[in-house]
Amino acid sequence: MMGLMQDVPLTVDRILDHAAAWHGQREIVSRAADGQVSRSNYAVIRANAKRVSNALAAAGIRHGDRVATLGWNSTRHLAAWYGTAGMGAILHTLNPRLYLEQIAYIANHAGDRLLFADPACADIVGALLREVPAIEAVIFFCDRDGLPGSTFPAIAFDDWISGHPAEFAWGGFDERTACGLCYTSGTTGNPKGVLYSHRSNSLHALMTLQRDALALSARDSILLVVPMYHANGWGAVFSAPAVGAKLVLPGQRMDGESIYNLIEAEAVTYSAAVPTVWQMLLQYVQAHGLGFSTLERVTIGGSACPESIVRTFRDDYRVDVIHGWGMTETSPLATVSVPNASVARLSDDEQIRFKLKQGRLLCGLEFKLVDDDGNRLPHDGRTPGRLMIRGPTIASGYFRGEQAEVLDAEGFFDTGDISTIDSEGYMQITDRAKDVVKSGGEWISSIEIENIAMGHPAVQLAAVVGVAHPKWDERPVLLCQLRQGMTAGASDLRDHLAGRIAKWWMPDDIIFVSEIPLGPTGKIDKRAIRASLQGYALPFRAAD
Repeated sequence: MMGLMQDVPLTVDRILDHAAAWHGQREIVSRAADGQVSRSNYAVIRANAKRVSNALAAAGIRHGDRVATLGWNSTRHLAAWYGTAGMGAILHTLNPRLYLEQIAYIANHAGDRLLFADPACADIVGALLREVPAIEAVIFFCDRDGLPGSTFPAIAFDDWISGHPAEFAWGGFDERTACGLCYTSGTTGNPKGVLYSHRSNSLHALMTLQRDALALSARDSILLVVPMYHANGWGAVFSAPAVGAKLVLPGQRMDGESIYNLIEAEAVTYSAAVPTVWQMLLQYVQAHGLGFSTLERVTIGGSACPESIVRTFRDDYRVDVIHGWGMTETSPLATVSVPNASVARLSDDEQIRFKLKQGRLLCGLEFKLVDDDGNRLPHDGRTPGRLMIRGPTIASGYFRGEQAEVLDAEGFFDTGDISTIDSEGYMQITDRAKDVVKSGGEWISSIEIENIAMGHPAVQLAAVVGVAHPKWDERPVLLCQLRQGMTAGASDLRDHLAGRIAKWWMPDDIIFVSEIPLGPTGKIDKRAIRASLQGYALPFRAAD
């Protein structure tokens, strides 16, 4: 017997329709590259998104065509996002921080037909068009006065949608229809396309709104620091309008001062970003003796969060840090480290060890840990294994069939992470499978050493990589980037690590560098670090 409920497809256009109908005047703030702030609202964004759909249809874009964006967070970008997805085309976000060769490969692989771009990306666009002949038109996110000079035909976004009606029949297709396309960072091999459906994006938004997830509401003012090209802006482009939260879009200026000024000016209560952004913000606030008037909580993801960030936010500024984990293939949020009933009864200091874990699963998802032979491992908080996940917001394959089989016999996706899961259900990443240091047949967690090293007051960033060793296969080497104006030596770092890690985990060498390379999404680029260490030899010790 079937249930007697209305069968309404879960398509993302309904999210913006809801926001415009019931939160139409709720403000959306956007900051341009020159610092100029503009203000809009959900009703206006929906009207412009409908104009985008009409303009796309007039340009010959049809159901299933890929439409690319290359730019930062802005109201025009948001309108293009919904205008593309609402008509059944596929919104493909390109990362402007990638190398041109990577962007070109991705755009060609996706088969992008049309490109929206930030004016600051004009030089990239010019070079890209020579490599991607399938792109038929370029629209810059600006008005006519902001149109950059170029050697190729282009039009300003405002002119392009002008004259098109603010009504268009959105939806009307299966909720499993492709909605968005985002490519993995390509740390190994070529980037691979993750093709989200309307259903997966809608479900992900509802899952993240839970109180034991991000707990967003109409009362929040959300600063979306994480770029919209980074795995759906961590889903906030859907979850914020779903509840009618104020949305603050910072553009490309991510320095500590710029972020702080927006937080205070727009009464921001919640934000989300990678750890490096929060480090810059805290350094600015500390250096100028400032505080936060409205900020209540921040989500940190993309890489493991150092304990020092959690404690500084909590103890000095009364801001709660929510550790999250996910990946492009998981839509992206999959776990959030918020206290369950048992953990909530602990003292603040006792809760820290749980806050540093990646957290508990969102409802609807499943985990398992396995060894290299696929055997299940216990959830005892001590036994590390390969982290596998399945659920309605998890990828089942890659665009165009790349790496054809990505699921195991039970339908679980291999995340590539090595993790533990404790008896309370808290998952903790111990390393990426490709980054774990394998010494004498045992695993050393680079992440744990990095987090402890970053607790040293002089350390700005830390990275651990494995280097070949004739006896132990690999040994860890620690690279440190010091805070400006501060000094420390190798003995200082060894003293700081002593007693906090096993003796045999102690790095064989500690190297101080002027800058640790970051990848296009703000994560430490270990591939670049390994390349820089070509020809490096571990210091000889007689005990070896």
